[in-house]
Amino acid sequence: MIRKLFSVTLCAFALLLLMGASSVPEQTVTIVAEEGSVPTNSGVTLETDKVSDEAVHGAAGASLIELAENTDSKLLIDGVPAPSDVARMQKDGITYVSLAGMAKALDDTAQVQWDSGTGVATVTTANLNVTAKVGQLYMVANGRYLYLPESAQVVEGRLTVPLWAVAEAFDAKVGWDSATGTVTVTRGSGAIQSGESYYDQNDLFWLSRLIYAESGNQPLEGQMAVGNVVLNRVASPIYPNTIEGVLAQKNQFSTYQSGSLAKRTPNESSVIAAKLVLDGGVVEETRGALYFDSSVGSWASRNRNCIAVIGGHKFYD
Repeated sequence: MIRKLFSVTLCAFALLLLMGASSVPEQTVTIVAEEGSVPTNSGVTLETDKVSDEAVHGAAGASLIELAENTDSKLLIDGVPAPSDVARMQKDGITYVSLAGMAKALDDTAQVQWDSGTGVATVTTANLNVTAKVGQLYMVANGRYLYLPESAQVVEGRLTVPLWAVAEAFDAKVGWDSATGTVTVTRGSGAIQSGESYYDQNDLFWLSRLIYAESGNQPLEGQMAVGNVVLNRVASPIYPNTIEGVLAQKNQFSTYQSGSLAKRTPNESSVIAAKLVLDGGVVEETRGALYFDSSVGSWASRNRNCIAVIGGHKFYD
C-alpha cells in the first residue's frame, strides 16, 4: 500500500514537472511579442523591429531609385538635378524646356493654366504672371516682352520655350559647365522686373512710332528689325547715344523733323515690336544692320552691303 502510494505520488510529481516545463516556452514567446516588455539595453532583437527596419530600408531604396529616374542630372537648379518634368531638349545649341515643368521646378507654388481653345498657357505666382501662346514669337512676363525666335511650340504634348526665357521670367541665371556638359540654373528673386518700371517711356514713345511709321504693315520680325537698326545706331560711336537723338539727326527720319511722327498713334504690333527690341530681342538675319530702306536706288543700296530682306525692307550693315 505504501509502495503504491509512493508510486502514485511520484507519477503526480513527474506530471507536474512536465507541465511546468511546457509552460516555459509559452512565457518566453509572450515576452518577445510584447515590445514594451523588453528593456532598450537588453540586447534582445524583436521580430517586429527587424521587419520594420527591412521595410524602412526597402522603402528608402525604392525612393532613391524613383528619384534618380525622375530627375535630369544634366540640368541643375541651385546644384540639384531638375525634375524630369522640365522635359529638357537641345536644338541648334539652344536648351528648350516645358514652360509648366520649369516654372514648377523654379517655384513649387506656381499655378499653370492651359486654354486649349486659344493655345495659351498662363503661369502665376505671388509676384509673377507669364503667358505664352503656341506659334507666337514672344512670351510676356510681368508686362515684359521676351523674343522667342522659334516661337512657342508644342512638343510631345508640352508647351516648350527656350530655357533662358523661363529663367529670365523668374529672375534666374543660366550657366554652362563645359567640363561636365551640364546646364546650371541659379534662382534669383523669383520674378522679373515689371514692364511698367523697366521700359523707358520716352524711348518707347519714339521707337514704337518710328516702327509704325516705317513698317507698321510689315510682319512682326520686320518691325523688330527696323527697331534693331535704331538701337544699333544708339550703340554705335558714330551716332547719337539716345533713340530720340538718332531720329533727330539731319536727313535721316523726315517724319521726326516735320513733327508728324509725334502725332501718330502706333498699332499694337508696333508697340510690341518696340518692347521686344528694348528687351534685347534681335532678329538674327539683321544683326548689326545700320540702314534699311524700301526704295530702289537708295543711298544705302548703292553704298552698303545688303544682309537681309524681310517683308518690304532691305537691311544693310
